[in-house]
Amino acid sequence: MPEGKPTIPDVIERFADYLETPGNGAWGSLHCVLDDGNVRNSDIVAAAETARAAGDVEGEALATVLMRMSRTQRERLPGMVDRHVAARVATVPAR
Repeated sequence: MPEGKPTIPDVIERFADYLETPGNGAWGSLHCVLDDGNVRNSDIVAAAETARAAGDVEGEALATVLMRMSRTQRERLPGMVDRHVAARVATVPAR
């Protein structure tokens, strides 16, 4: 991914995979940003520190992605990821 501002379609799969990781159902280390809606840069720095302290390498990396996104993108991302995950689940054939 280029170092500029990412678009949500650029990162949605990665965030969806993180959300679906066991133990991350409420956004794991990124909970305060993506579940509680605290989208200021200082909130993301705090989430990155939480991830680092927990050994959550992907959460820390995703915090870096969030820092490059606009506040509007950060606000919209969780709902878009939820819809994306629901669509992924809906396309899995029943056994």
